[in-house]
Amino acid sequence: MGDSVEGAELPGDRGPIVDPTLVDVRLLPSAVVCWGATIVAIVGGWRVGLVLAAGLVVVGIGLGAWLVRAARTDLCRVLVAAALAAVLAGAGFAAAAAWREGRVAAHPLRAAAPGTYVTVVVTPVDDPKPLPGKSFGGRQWLLRATLREYRHADTGVRAGGAVLVLAPEAGWSTLLPGQRVEFRARLDRPWRRDLTVAVLRAQGPPTGVAAAPWWQRAAGVVRARFAASADRALPDDAAGLLPSLVVGDVSRLPDHVRENFVQTDLAHLTAVSGMNVSILLAAVLFSVRTLTLDARLGIALAALALVLFVILARPSPSVLRAAVMGAVAVLALLTGRRKQALPALCAAVLGLLAYAPALAVDAGFALSVLATAALVLLAPRWSLWLRERGWPRLPAEALAVATAAFLVTTPVIAALTGHVGLLGILANVLVEPVIAPITILGTIAAVLSCVWAPAAVTVLHLTQPMLWWLLTVAERLAALDASLTVPGGIPGVSIVVSVMAVAVLVLWRLTRPRSRTCPTELDGS
Repeated sequence: MGDSVEGAELPGDRGPIVDPTLVDVRLLPSAVVCWGATIVAIVGGWRVGLVLAAGLVVVGIGLGAWLVRAARTDLCRVLVAAALAAVLAGAGFAAAAAWREGRVAAHPLRAAAPGTYVTVVVTPVDDPKPLPGKSFGGRQWLLRATLREYRHADTGVRAGGAVLVLAPEAGWSTLLPGQRVEFRARLDRPWRRDLTVAVLRAQGPPTGVAAAPWWQRAAGVVRARFAASADRALPDDAAGLLPSLVVGDVSRLPDHVRENFVQTDLAHLTAVSGMNVSILLAAVLFSVRTLTLDARLGIALAALALVLFVILARPSPSVLRAAVMGAVAVLALLTGRRKQALPALCAAVLGLLAYAPALAVDAGFALSVLATAALVLLAPRWSLWLRERGWPRLPAEALAVATAAFLVTTPVIAALTGHVGLLGILANVLVEPVIAPITILGTIAAVLSCVWAPAAVTVLHLTQPMLWWLLTVAERLAALDASLTVPGGIPGVSIVVSVMAVAVLVLWRLTRPRSRTCPTELDGS
């Protein structure tokens, strides 16, 4: 008797034929509706959010009644049940986001006029980030923090909320997440609607700084020693770039390198992303498999590596987002279960939005979700298509990953920046072979820098040729200035999507196999 094939219908089997390439989309409507409802509630305000929640509840009641009375077939019941779950979940997310937005709108700092001077106490949630360029008073640093209390006109108020701090370099660039920082600031309105209570413009160095938690101090020591080892082992540009590639530390990234990476669509490499997490977890699991260790031990080691990486890169919402997306990508690629990849991604989106609703209006979150979806859903199919036409495996995978990520993220980038880089695919394909080795060697060096600095320097010497290649590709392609300017917002998205659709259609028509017709000989000819 031959082996059975999954999805085939055997004699006597009346079950449906299952296509193993099908993707489970049952959770997709809930993720999309909840994400959209959260965006509407945050951007439109708490009143709009409550109206939306009520409307979705009404729609849910109607769908529920239809499901009970009118749904006749199994397919109809499944579709209506999925829609019902989506609208009810969306109502919950809209109400939760409206509640958050209502608290922000009623915050006592919102009642103060812009330009008011206050003394505030905040706790940073991430490392200070240098802003490009220099103002009249020197370089400015950006710090995301949680408000603890503030004083105005001899009145103290204990109040929470997310704030954005603009500060000079002196006394601010070395702050750690988790420290309680007191300073005098000038109050300003938030730049956009993202659940931020206020923008605080610091009027000088902090007047009081408390110690950070021990684990944040430990992470700070590792980052500082890693940066010092990079300084000893590498040229200036490479030494400033490496910490940003490995742990997202952009404090020493030169402005011209940053600009080159932006122009060539390589900027995602200089921030903690799902790629960092994917490479790290894949390396751990591959090592476990190579050493033939127990699979449960491998999972435990991968989980430990993930937790340590999040602490080292700072457990801000953006880093947590990268960790979750990277874990989803590794789960899909290493297990080969693309059918479960989309439900895992949708569940990750729902969990992250429930934990941090402000991610709904964060461009980095949208780009990360789209890139992860492209990586686990599109890239494997496109890589297989190229290999069937004679491409070697590694070039096929590199081109498929870069093209898929470019296609799904470019409309968002165009909407935000009004810029479309024409060399993004080429740049990402050229540098992809060196990203994983740099990340792995850099992570090893970060650990060694705390126990044996000379060994860390030796390891970092191995990254110099790869960093040179990365910097050279970015510099040479940026010098070509191959980019298009498009309108921002919805018009830009429409233009980019239309052009991409036409290009994909033309490429499909040119590459699809042509059917051959055999001439029919007519009688009597």
